This record gives sequence, C-alpha cells and structure tokens, in this order.
Amino acid sequence: MTVDPRAARRVWHGAINPMHSTVYFSPDAVTAFGDLGITDRLAQNLASRSAAMGAVGAGTVAAAFYNYRYDLMAQHLPAVWDTATPAQVLAARLSAADATLRRLLGPEALASAEMAEAAELALRAAEGCTRHGRVLYSAHADLPVPEEAHLRLWHATTLLREHRGDGHLTALLTVGLDPLEALVSHSATGKGFSLKWVKATRGWEQEDIEAAVGRLRERGVLDESGGLTVAGKELREELEVQTDRLDAAPYAHLGAAGLERLGELGGAFVMAAFTAGAYPADLFG
Repeated sequence: MTVDPRAARRVWHGAINPMHSTVYFSPDAVTAFGDLGITDRLAQNLASRSAAMGAVGAGTVAAAFYNYRYDLMAQHLPAVWDTATPAQVLAARLSAADATLRRLLGPEALASAEMAEAAELALRAAEGCTRHGRVLYSAHADLPVPEEAHLRLWHATTLLREHRGDGHLTALLTVGLDPLEALVSHSATGKGFSLKWVKATRGWEQEDIEAAVGRLRERGVLDESGGLTVAGKELREELEVQTDRLDAAPYAHLGAAGLERLGELGGAFVMAAFTAGAYPADLFG
C-alpha cells in the first residue's frame, strides 16, 4: 500500500516527534535523572537517549546522534555509566515520560478512548519499521512495550522518531551536510532549533557556528543574511524527500486512513501539550 510521503512527513512532524520530545524539556526528567545522581543537563540528554544501546561511549553515540560536538560528549560518556546503569536510566526516562504526560494532558485525556486508539495506531505503524542500518530504532525496539495507553503511545512515537532519524542520517551523508551544517541549515528553515538551543543542547560554541555558516555560504546554501538561498531550500527539500523515502515502510504498513487518524489524534494531544507549556517558546527558528 502506498501512502503520500508528504502526509507521512506532516504527521511525523505534527504528532509523532513532538509527542516523544516532551520528555526532553520536562522538569520531571530533570528530577528523575537528578535522583540518580545525573545532574548535568547534557549528560541527562546523552544518557537518556543512548541507554537503550547499553553502556556505550562517546564514539558510538557520536555515530548514532550525528550532530553533537564530540569532545563535549566525551566529557560525559562513558563516565555517566559509573553514576547510573543504562537500566536505571531507562526506568527513570519512562517514569519521567509518565509524569510529564500526566502533568501536561491530565487524567481524562490519559484514560480516554482516543489515547488508546492513538497508541494502537502508532504501534501498528511501528510494526512496519526495519532494523537494518537503524541503530537507535533497533536498540529501542528491543525494549518492552508499556501497558498504560499514554506510555504505549510515547514508546511507539519513540520508535517511529528514531526510525526516521536513523534514515535521516543516511540522507545527511548523501547530501553532504556535516553535523553542524545540518543544524545551522535546519535552523535557517525556521523549523529547526534556534541557534541558542543548538549551543545549549548540542554543545557547539559560537565560533563553531560562525565557521559552519561560512562553509554554507561558500557552498551557496546560505545568503549573506544567514537565510536559505534558492539552492539551500532545494537542498533541504531534497534531504527531506530522501528521508521520506527511507521512512516510508511504517506508514505504508499503517495505511492512509490510519495515518490520517493518527495525525488527528496525536496532533490534538501534541497541541494540548504545547498549550500546557511542554516546549520552550524560543526553541525553533
């Protein structure tokens, strides 16, 4: 069954990725990881997302995450595993997701038929994911599926998020964007992290960003004001089209009607989370 790739992309951006990402900006996650003794925010982020792969070091995470500054990662990995085990981090992450969604959405939404339906649709889509060449997806696919509907939805959106992300890295290599060039050019679309958050969450310094901007200008991707040129817009669209192609299987498995329904249900939950303050106001663009 074929599904419009642009429709799948819209649902991923509007309902899947932001649902998973609620935990990254949550005070509940800060508390949960702090209780384990992991207090540095970057260390929390690195441990949280890499724990499914085991007690890995900076080299493995650099390959899987792509756009973090390596020397900063090396300050925290593998040292963080001396503070808490991957199993403890995974348990804390799930606990934080639980607390976050309860706080943002409320008990009525969590107990609703719509939540249960959204979870099952997302899990059905995830059945179409493939493991080969998908490091983060495959690691997370080995984790057990939670029992409660809101955590089933969060788990399924995690699988779908990492599946697309793994494919996106292949596309980045194909179009020739290095880690920071990928971030800077995405920020220039108005849909990626602001440069403030690129520095705060990925460890890059201002001089690194300025150097990446210079390389992108030389390549004709950015203009003198830092905006995307026509060629830059075409490059970013080519990147997304390639990513769509590599990520088509789960949505073909779900089908067009299921995809539309997942977008409707998941998008409503994401909007409620957004309204409740799930994401920083200056996060994008």
